Amino acid sequence: MADPSRPSCVPIVVALLGVPDATAATLYGYYDTFASTCRDWQMVHGCRAESPFRPMVASRDGRPFTAANGIRITPDASFAAMPAPGIVCVTDLAIPPGEPLDDRYDVEAQWLRERHADGAIVTSSCSGAVLLAHAGLLDGLDATTHWAYCDALRRQYPRTRWHPERGLVVSGADQRIVMAGSGIAWHQLVLSLIARHAGAEAAMQVARINLMDWNTTSPIAYASLRHGAQASDPVVAHCQEWAALHYQTESPVARMVALSGLPERTFKRRFAQATGMSPLEYVHTLRLEEAKQMLEAGDEPVEMIALEVGYQDASFFSRLFRRRVALTPAQYRRRFGGLKRRLDGAAAPVAPRDARGREATR
Repeated sequence: MADPSRPSCVPIVVALLGVPDATAATLYGYYDTFASTCRDWQMVHGCRAESPFRPMVASRDGRPFTAANGIRITPDASFAAMPAPGIVCVTDLAIPPGEPLDDRYDVEAQWLRERHADGAIVTSSCSGAVLLAHAGLLDGLDATTHWAYCDALRRQYPRTRWHPERGLVVSGADQRIVMAGSGIAWHQLVLSLIARHAGAEAAMQVARINLMDWNTTSPIAYASLRHGAQASDPVVAHCQEWAALHYQTESPVARMVALSGLPERTFKRRFAQATGMSPLEYVHTLRLEEAKQMLEAGDEPVEMIALEVGYQDASFFSRLFRRRVALTPAQYRRRFGGLKRRLDGAAAPVAPRDARGREATR
């Protein structure tokens, strides 16, 4: 809902945090979307309008820097020279999951805390949640981030309730913490902020102009269930290699225990310490990842896929799949099978044609 206390002629300042680990695509995607609100809809209808938002890239010193993807970015202002923002956005951080920030972003964390204390809405998208957590703004709150970062963030910030299955989370006092999950879930975040401050119709216009969709598919459906590195423990790593080739084998955990040469209890403890999951969970992960590939690529019955990846009971497979992927196997196939076929078609080489447009022969 638009803020009735704010004069319509005074745009809401949106501070977009500029740091070297940001990616230009997301940073300026935010910038362009806020700047286009009302303006572009009126433009295509032959009229003129100004955006109710004033996006600005802010950094600690206002000096140009090179972003994570090599693009040179010139901030609009330093923190000290920045007008008081109504919204602050941490777009993303191109850092590996679990990598400690140490003190490299302490200045930015302090600035985020101060802006939140001043009443600004503070947001993050994708891996940008790392900085909000580092700033201490998520303690005791629900939060979301990219699915690949949730496990590491749960370990680093156990006081936060992480929800990788949610594309958008609004929490905190006065709902002034807004977070988007994986990938382009930032579209949902920006549309929600536009609706909140400029009205639902303005947000709908932005969605229609830019073909944005409020995707209700859980981000978990897109996730790779197996996103951890190979264990540094050589015994566990050897068993991981075996499991990658023999996951469909009957009683695979017992086989890994025998392969390790360790007592069963010791093996399971070391495996969990090295991988973050039990041996059985690891096998389920391998099987379900293979099942996802088969569902995307073909039309084999679900019962056959279950059997091929190692499950005798197709109903158990379907229940496990839904619990881990947030879609049934049939739903997953409908959602991603068509996408896979379209991408395969786009990747297929185009036959050369002659001057009359006919397919050339060799």
